[in-house]
Amino acid sequence: MPDQPADKRPHLVLQDTSKAVGFTAHSAGGGGSGVVPDLPRQQHGQVLRAQIDALKPVSTEAVRAQAQQGLESGLGVQIQFASQPDVELAFESLANETQKIELLSVRREGDCTYANVFVPDGKLAHFEKYVTEYLEEKKDKNGNARDHRALLNTIASIRAAELRALWTDDPALLPDDVAVPFWWEVWLPVRGQRQAVVEDFKTLAKLAECVVSDKQVDFPERTVLLMYGSQQQFSRSVMTLNCVAELRCAKETAEFFDGMTVSEQQEWADELLQRVQLPEGNAPRICFLDTGVNRGHPLLVPLMDAADLHTVEPTWGVDDTVNHGTGLAGLAAYGDLTDALASTGLIEIAHRLESVKLVPLDGGNNGDARHHAYLFTEGVARPEVAAPDRARVFTSAVSASDYRDRGRPSSWSSAVDKLAADTDGAGQYPRLFVLSAGNIRDPNAWAAYPASLSTNLVHDPGQAWNAITVGAFAHTTDTDGHASLKAIAAEGGPSPFTTTSRTWDGAWPLKPEVMFDGGNAAKDDFGAVGMASLNLLTTHNEPVDRLFTTTNATSAASALCARMAAQIMAAYPGLRPETVRALIVHSAEWTEAMRAMYLPNGQAPNKNDYVHLIRHCGWGVPDLERALWSAGNSLTLVVEDVVHPYAKVKGKGVITRDMNLHALPWPREELEALQNAQVELRVTLSYFVEPNPSARGTTSKFYYPSHRLRFDVQRPLDSSTDDFVARINAAAQREEEGDPVNPKDPNWYLGERQRHRGSLHQDVWTGTAAELASRGFIAVYPSAGWWRTRQALERYDLPARYSLIVSIRTQETEVDLYNAIAQKIPVAQPIIVEA
Repeated sequence: MPDQPADKRPHLVLQDTSKAVGFTAHSAGGGGSGVVPDLPRQQHGQVLRAQIDALKPVSTEAVRAQAQQGLESGLGVQIQFASQPDVELAFESLANETQKIELLSVRREGDCTYANVFVPDGKLAHFEKYVTEYLEEKKDKNGNARDHRALLNTIASIRAAELRALWTDDPALLPDDVAVPFWWEVWLPVRGQRQAVVEDFKTLAKLAECVVSDKQVDFPERTVLLMYGSQQQFSRSVMTLNCVAELRCAKETAEFFDGMTVSEQQEWADELLQRVQLPEGNAPRICFLDTGVNRGHPLLVPLMDAADLHTVEPTWGVDDTVNHGTGLAGLAAYGDLTDALASTGLIEIAHRLESVKLVPLDGGNNGDARHHAYLFTEGVARPEVAAPDRARVFTSAVSASDYRDRGRPSSWSSAVDKLAADTDGAGQYPRLFVLSAGNIRDPNAWAAYPASLSTNLVHDPGQAWNAITVGAFAHTTDTDGHASLKAIAAEGGPSPFTTTSRTWDGAWPLKPEVMFDGGNAAKDDFGAVGMASLNLLTTHNEPVDRLFTTTNATSAASALCARMAAQIMAAYPGLRPETVRALIVHSAEWTEAMRAMYLPNGQAPNKNDYVHLIRHCGWGVPDLERALWSAGNSLTLVVEDVVHPYAKVKGKGVITRDMNLHALPWPREELEALQNAQVELRVTLSYFVEPNPSARGTTSKFYYPSHRLRFDVQRPLDSSTDDFVARINAAAQREEEGDPVNPKDPNWYLGERQRHRGSLHQDVWTGTAAELASRGFIAVYPSAGWWRTRQALERYDLPARYSLIVSIRTQETEVDLYNAIAQKIPVAQPIIVEA
């Protein structure tokens, strides 16, 4: 850890600052949000009626085939609804829980939307009735239209769902040759008994001579399996496919890289070990989910016990044969070894290491090993079973070799979210995950920097909502005297290896959250190359041959982030994983190079400029000093709390229940004394969501997150807390109804419409100290999630944990803001270990 300033003070951990306030946000109406076209009623209705009539014999044959096979997951047919061109399909209205009609998936292709729906035997009459009432221009007893126009006028066609209709992945990934076998990711719905649906599918796959993995991953409304076979084989069972919600292409792991080796002397390691102070046995662990670690390296032996080496497959062993996991372990333990070896002082290490071999080698994850969601879950379980009471941070630099998800949840990223939220343990033991964003490995793309950053996107599972996703920046431009070569990235700029979320849909999280050193690349007139001098020095997996090697990219960056997480956990051992995540992001700052690349020159940036910057660089580079310490003119408040977002009320269904109103011990007099001095207010809200993945829309009742939280800060025009609460209620209603949020608080980097993406929300307000003096309350309130809208799953009474970090910074030093607050509250003393 860098030298601490003289004015270092522990963060102020607040308790009992919140008051639960009744909160009601109106529910948005279901269905599409677009304009309903005006169609010739009789002509359109007759076309839809004819299409439903054509489905009747198809349904009869499907049910006959399903009954013949003895399927237990329900008899019925899957049908596909296609929208009118450039019209939003009112797909929510297609589902009907009473009739057990289930919306399986929604996909958009070109200018049309397609929805797949499972219709149980005998329930086609439900849609037939809709069409009849549409043709008759049905009205209720009050004279109001009950003709289903809002749904039926958005539909262009209704037909039986074929195999390709179930495909929700990139269409280009489905082989043109239907006889080519490949690994499918099969998403099954949950109806009644989960395993009955699984066994039905396995029966159908066996009849089609397809191979199904015995590994499965369970989500609230989906089960994910792997299957190997061709479209030709699978199509034999298309009539009986009543138990498949969607199909995707299974993922392959990312390429691992071999670092350029550097000859080092054994004395280097010996000298370094003489200066290392080792942690206690109960220190936090960094657990690597990677290619294994060779603990025989002299720098790693003191930090790893043999019992802490695990594998998801015993035949793979626990050792690292590809020189990846061992290098990350060296970085997580010591940081860049270049700095450690060049120093002369004592190095105190605050944490120990664990390893789980998640993949055997580069490209070696054939067959079942491609089911990363299952393997990841198994990998997390290994050390927890062996040592359940340890504090640990999990980190993984294993990622898919592509970025086709474009922010959409996958089975793998959803498994990470599920594990982080501890869904199976009712949220009692959440976990902290640090993931690499994934790398750009093509030298031609490096040469096209920085344009290449906008088109190479974060790799699966880096889109996980509950994880910290780590990008890479370039710490050095030293080309080691090669005059013809020039470093590609400026010092402090995004690394040429890093990936971004530049072109993700706005519904998905802002990723990566932060950046750590991931090295640089160089180029000349002939192209781009990697260079040892631009990389980070770390431990080699074959210490008998050589002790040190170099590594780079987001793998290295994620290891450094995990190191920082463990250092925070060691300093403040009582903090929740959500809080540790928040402190890392809260401490980050953009470098000058990042600002120069993505913020406008010579004019004030707007909110879209900041979003553009964050989707490339996250919130910048975290600083351990800021994460651990406050100062007189730069103080940080830490709040850990819980809110009950929803409740079921008789006659009203599930509604929003509470919001928490936090009274902050604001140094009002001291702030007012500073008058027009510029101050910065930074707020970070961190919580974990329970995932419910499916391809059924991002802003409908079929939400991915269990719940969503928001924060808002009292404004000078809120003359009372009642006015503040009333304004938030109104803002929440506008958000759910799709209306613009009240823009009366302009001095935030992102603002209300931009900052609430994913499950970690951060924003920065700048203004005068006098203005800040009147902002003494922060509200944390709920927004829509499937805990509220999916009532049948009965999650609506669950509490939601969250962590809130608030800091004030000012350049003025004559007033001690910290002491003004510290006198009012108890201060939690951190346990500090130099590193």
